[in-house]
Amino acid sequence: MSPMLSYLAASEANPKLHSFHVSIEIWVGFLIFVAVLLLVDLLVLHRDAHDISIREAAISSAIWIAIGIGFTGVVWALIDSDAATQYITGYAIEKSLSVDNVFVWAVIFGYFNVPNKYQHRVLFWGVFGALVLRAIFIFAGVALLDAFDWLLYVFGALLIVTAIRVARHSDEEIHPDQNPVLRIVRRFVPVSSHYDGQKLFTRIDGRRLATPLFVVLILIEATDVVFAVDSVPAILAISRDQFVVFSSNAMAILGLRALYFLLAGAKDRLIYLNVGLGVILFYVGVKMLISNWYHIPTPVSLGVIVVVLGITVWLSLRASGTQPTNTSS
Repeated sequence: MSPMLSYLAASEANPKLHSFHVSIEIWVGFLIFVAVLLLVDLLVLHRDAHDISIREAAISSAIWIAIGIGFTGVVWALIDSDAATQYITGYAIEKSLSVDNVFVWAVIFGYFNVPNKYQHRVLFWGVFGALVLRAIFIFAGVALLDAFDWLLYVFGALLIVTAIRVARHSDEEIHPDQNPVLRIVRRFVPVSSHYDGQKLFTRIDGRRLATPLFVVLILIEATDVVFAVDSVPAILAISRDQFVVFSSNAMAILGLRALYFLLAGAKDRLIYLNVGLGVILFYVGVKMLISNWYHIPTPVSLGVIVVVLGITVWLSLRASGTQPTNTSS
């Protein structure tokens, strides 16, 4: 057997050896594309602070999802069909797991009484920071898995443990005031007691102080680190290619602001969301644990994710729609 055929046979038996050839031009082009999307969103669509209506959030969310799904065709054209399948599967995983993150944002904004019209600016910088953090997590994760194969089992076990925790804690309360990050910020950074428009810092009596929006931004970034511990290993179970993993993460994250304004008040209706997310995490954890012996085709994984999400939403809306509404006497 020729060396090339031997390599292809090994790649088929152990898909983690397979890597796509992504040129520096593609990387640069993608980063420019993301930067343009962020600038258009910040400087054109949301230049002035305003309350975002459900209708505006729905339209924005639909556009972002269309861009994210449509990028599958770009990956197919620039790389190949396998990369495109891995991309859309990774996108679906990140998008579904991000819903939980959206609800945490709602709790943080509510705790600090952040006016609706200022929330988008905070989320813009939160998303920007999340892209940087995810890039670090992804490149570090790929490098570690390539260097230490046994970490595959650590990541898989972590996903399964997380899956059980997520599925069993549907009514777990979140207390921003007990977050250690908040205590550290308040200890070392002087914070004003009032907002100053969309500013993260302000001057009062000649002193430069952080506004409550700065504290909110730090907490949002901290929560993304926690969620990245779940989502990055989950996507690494689907693909080990840095471009595919990062692009799927980035395109899913870009639409989170619109998704937040659309779903922030829907947590009470998605009563089985934690169970659905737990099932997805459990599945990808098992997929990662058995990958050295059996490779589950990526299209199958995509199908499992879509079906689980569909059933979760359907059962949640059906059950919440039949529950009696509490009325005050």
